[in-house]
Amino acid sequence: MRFDLVDLRLVLLVAEAASITHGAARAGMALASASERIRAMEEALGVPLFERKRRGISLTPAGTALVHHARAVTQQIELMRGDLDQYAKGLRGRIRVYSNTAATLEFLPHALGSFLAAHPNIDLDLEERPSTEIVRAVAGGQADIGIVADAVDPAAELQTFPYVEDRLVLIVPNRHPLAKRRRIAFRDALAFDFVGLAAGSALQDHVDSHAARAGHRLRLRVRLPGFDAVCRMVESGIGVAVISRAAAERCRRSMSIRLVALSDPWALRHLRICVRDLRSLPAHAQRLVDHLVARPGK
Repeated sequence: MRFDLVDLRLVLLVAEAASITHGAARAGMALASASERIRAMEEALGVPLFERKRRGISLTPAGTALVHHARAVTQQIELMRGDLDQYAKGLRGRIRVYSNTAATLEFLPHALGSFLAAHPNIDLDLEERPSTEIVRAVAGGQADIGIVADAVDPAAELQTFPYVEDRLVLIVPNRHPLAKRRRIAFRDALAFDFVGLAAGSALQDHVDSHAARAGHRLRLRVRLPGFDAVCRMVESGIGVAVISRAAAERCRRSMSIRLVALSDPWALRHLRICVRDLRSLPAHAQRLVDHLVARPGK
């Protein structure tokens, strides 16, 4: 029985995505190639690793055991790469970061760009996830570093570090009925049409949940993949939107939109970096945490 690191990483990605198709895509592998690798592993073991269902897959007991060991092996490899990085010029390290929407779209790109430019032997996987899922992923070893927008459950036993303050605001077209308001409760904006982020966006799920708590469902005219596209659609008069203030202020310089402060307590969020144990992270992941803490969003 011989599995290589490509096999183990594929198993982890398929398990996390609950889909061979999506796992193969994350691994940068053709579906046929990924399926053949999984079939070969199952033949070598003599047992199935995944139970195929109409909608995705689930782990069998053998698959669960393999995922446990694959995660331990890949984490040990990253530790080795971190320790040897100062000696070996060609050795590459990889860091897995899970982040909420605002950090992914607005605060991290510049910070990660400067970090990667200064460390050409380090690669990075960045995925957008809801904060609760990020906490579970970091605690379970699926991600090295998480950026979360709400308080971390103490039961997760994670180390956390302050990152940036993120305030959500309502954006409206310049001539909208709410354009002259300086402040508004989210509930009072629910009578209007909304422009939203794409399905699966952690921030959009957050906004949707607060609308539901207020007894309403957002009247979403359109969903778009990023803050700039949302602002452009709001400018055209299609609806209003709730986005990060940092993104709204940036877009306001070139678009005819107004920012209206939200009076709701949940609109002010303190983003935090979370890790299981900073000292146990590979050296290159520790350097990224230091970089983010020292230069938030820069």
